[in-house]
Amino acid sequence: MSTRTKIKRIVRGGYINFIRNGLISSASVLALSVTLFVIGGLVFLQAVEHTVLHTLENTVDVTVYFTPSAGEDKILTFKSSVEAIPEVASTVYTSAEDALAKFRLAHENDYLSLQALDELSSNPLGASLGIHAQSARQYEAIVNTLQTDTALTTDTAGIIDHINYNQNADAINRLNTIIAAAGTLGFLLTLVLVLLSIIVTVVTQRLVIHFAREEIGIMKLVGADNAYVRGPFVFEAVISGVLATFIVLLVYIPICLWFSHHMTEFLGIDLWNYYISNFFELLVILLGAGAGAGAIASFIAVHFYLRK
Repeated sequence: MSTRTKIKRIVRGGYINFIRNGLISSASVLALSVTLFVIGGLVFLQAVEHTVLHTLENTVDVTVYFTPSAGEDKILTFKSSVEAIPEVASTVYTSAEDALAKFRLAHENDYLSLQALDELSSNPLGASLGIHAQSARQYEAIVNTLQTDTALTTDTAGIIDHINYNQNADAINRLNTIIAAAGTLGFLLTLVLVLLSIIVTVVTQRLVIHFAREEIGIMKLVGADNAYVRGPFVFEAVISGVLATFIVLLVYIPICLWFSHHMTEFLGIDLWNYYISNFFELLVILLGAGAGAGAIASFIAVHFYLRK
């Protein structure tokens, strides 16, 4: 028998088994659909977590405060040098005049502070430079560069008042811990769900094999090898995984639309736009978890049966 003919018979046998075992096949599709729904939910949850963590990262920065007497030309030279540091994503420069205007606005009802400010002959506030890193883990490296880089320290001698990294270090460290924990938790939950889907499919496939034991016995009697016997069951499980994937993708449509209309501002992300823009990525993940887990589970179930 040629390989092409063998593959055709395996595919045909798997399709016939799936149709014939209607109730068991439906149970397998349902079990996989529930598992894939939760896995897809974790994908959306990680997208929300990423958005929240990105927002938190944008609120955390390292700010360099300059002395009031620092010349703007030296500050801008320093700004250019900082932006050349690989770990730096962006900088926000606030001039001394802007700092004074923000202070007045923030204390517009504090007449004593404003009166004391007006009595001064010069602006007591210095300029500042907010520095955003590529990652929250890189702030310490940036500060070390600012403090140890010879070119930076030479060019900016006498113009830096202080750097607020120590005040923000606890918040940055907590953010790093949250980012690491979120990634680890998401991976572990996905792994557990995939393992559960394999276990459920193994149990389901053992039922299918039990009802087909006579057919398997006849195939073995006429000389069919294990790969040929195993093939239809594996393909049947793949069909269940593919159907479960498309069922879950359809179920997510109204859910994502509802969240898009009612929860976008709260979550910080439009889940419908995320669903559309990441549809193929989500399809690959669910197909891999559904069809892949089904094929592995079926292979295991038939393998143990054939070893008896």
